[in-house]
Amino acid sequence: MELVLLTALGVGGATVVGALIGFVFKNISHKFSDIVLSFAAGVMLSAAVLGLVLPSLEYGGKYGLLITVAGVFVGAVALNLIDKLVPHLHKLAGPDIEDHRSTSLSKVLLFVSAIAIHNLPEGIAAGVGFGSGDVTQALVIAGGIALQNIPEGMVIIGPMLAAGVKPRRTFIIAMLTGLVEVVGTLIGYFAVSVASFILPFALAFAGGTMLYVISDEMIPETHAHGSERGATYALLVGFCLMLAVDVLLG
Repeated sequence: MELVLLTALGVGGATVVGALIGFVFKNISHKFSDIVLSFAAGVMLSAAVLGLVLPSLEYGGKYGLLITVAGVFVGAVALNLIDKLVPHLHKLAGPDIEDHRSTSLSKVLLFVSAIAIHNLPEGIAAGVGFGSGDVTQALVIAGGIALQNIPEGMVIIGPMLAAGVKPRRTFIIAMLTGLVEVVGTLIGYFAVSVASFILPFALAFAGGTMLYVISDEMIPETHAHGSERGATYALLVGFCLMLAVDVLLG
């Protein structure tokens, strides 16, 4: 339990780390943020497949394939429905967000709220990983999500400051978006711990949410500013790195 709690704090704390970087470097280039975010996408892709989808097949037994496919699609549809209510990243981060000087406070707060809401299922994915009992894979999954949270924390600072939010309040808001991820991690862990029979579906569901985020949000965002080639290779590096970690620690 202590490891789960520390991991939850680490996953949520990654957003705070990104926020601190955002305070220091308020004008980070798109190319740099795209490379970092794409690397995180590769890590998350590997973690989703190796740490969530494949274990779901294994734990599902006779009906493993059916359970896994259903879980993946239910997870994706769940995030799709959330997107209908509160669009995320590239759907909100239009010209007004990217041009900090013309950013309205209401749009910035909507942008930050969207990040906070989307952090909940990401945190659940990290918690479900621990429910499988494979600590190594769980840490890999959590690490991938934490890596993704760093650039996410970076991008919310500049717009809030430009919109007139005081630095202290900006930092508190960034911390709250990370706290949502901590709560999600604990929810995911306790859910599969209390009802272990839902583990195969929960693993696939978490994998589906991560695959949805990677395809619908992270890849489009990293390919929207002219850095497609570098972003593609960064994704492959992240994927292969986690693949190597899985083989060496497996």
